[in-house]
Amino acid sequence: MASLWSKISATLPLNEEQFPLQFSNKVESSVVERLRQSRQQLYSNTTSTSRMLNAQIILDISWEKLNTGTWRDVDKEWRRVYSYGCLFKAAALCRENPSEDELLQAVRTCDMGLLMGAAIMDNILQDIVRILQCEVRKSVKEEDEGEHMQVKRRKTASPHVPSIKDGLAVPRIKCPSLESFNTNYLLPLKPVILEGIIDHWPALNTHPWSIDYLRSVAGCRTVPVEVGSRYTDEDWSQTLLTVNEFIDRYILNKSQISPDGVNDVGYLAQHQLFDQIPELKEDIRIPDYCSLGEGDEDDITVNAWFGPTGTVSPLHQDPQQNFLAQVVGSKYIRLYSPEDTDKLYPHQSQLLHNTSQVEVENPDTEHFPEFIKAPYLECVLQPGDVLFIPVKHWHYVRSLEVSFSVSFWWS
Repeated sequence: MASLWSKISATLPLNEEQFPLQFSNKVESSVVERLRQSRQQLYSNTTSTSRMLNAQIILDISWEKLNTGTWRDVDKEWRRVYSYGCLFKAAALCRENPSEDELLQAVRTCDMGLLMGAAIMDNILQDIVRILQCEVRKSVKEEDEGEHMQVKRRKTASPHVPSIKDGLAVPRIKCPSLESFNTNYLLPLKPVILEGIIDHWPALNTHPWSIDYLRSVAGCRTVPVEVGSRYTDEDWSQTLLTVNEFIDRYILNKSQISPDGVNDVGYLAQHQLFDQIPELKEDIRIPDYCSLGEGDEDDITVNAWFGPTGTVSPLHQDPQQNFLAQVVGSKYIRLYSPEDTDKLYPHQSQLLHNTSQVEVENPDTEHFPEFIKAPYLECVLQPGDVLFIPVKHWHYVRSLEVSFSVSFWWS
């Protein structure tokens, strides 16, 4: 642990003069002065208490700015201020022989900067959190190994797996050529399951994803978690948890699934995960078929979907083409054509206009009589399968077991 600060300081500029702190006049001069004080303390022998106090003041002021009005109205300058505050606080926590709790606090501080702030100094928070994570792994490795051996013996209830009806199954094809996929599925906007196209992913080979693997590469990392069985529920909310906390609370604690759905479900669903945790991003690859789109690779949105048995995504549609790649577990999926939107009863509110009011597997036919007339396709997506969901196609998803999927949205 004695060399931790030397590793962190190696990521910093050599001296105070080379440490950038340029802000527009949108940031008050008193805040900029506070930032300069923290910068000076970074290169001097001041007390740990003083460093922490200055960093916390910067965080408190910028946090208030981040939470005033809607997120899209938050000026990027204040997000940068917040990231600098996170940098100064993490440095203060790690300057002098940090305890395990202080290490974890520093990791969380960096993650908050990565999630809520804006990139600063060539994304220095990512470099620092990588160093901290290595130290955390060393300190908790033995304890975790003993705990995880017990976890493997737990059992969960068998999920209800629908039988796929004859004539309703999503077609399957193995490794079609780009030309064949474009002609037969992309241009006519027909759903299809592509087999064999992600078999080379490290996530399915050299680094097979599992609960233990996720703990090892990301257990101490703080991530956004959706709480609630589905996002249309009144009690649905979002919170921040470490990956370990999420696994312990929502993945391993589910011994049964109630008949009317899952209560107190947590779901890790976000597009920042792979940027926040590059080790996971290195385990996947963007499908070659995305090259048929109009944009370049930077325009592709990659999402992570990790949750327990019974997690439901209500019937909804997305504004882009979608490849849903199944890595761990299985999912039941039902698809409806946008041509039948009038039979699917979308919510009237602007916020949920892309989501159906109908509970797909238990429809209220009295209130939604036309729904049962809408034709659909269905499938059970298994590890290694990739489902092409054409733009605007309605889709309903239910996890049949603990599941980790990756989706690629592209135009």
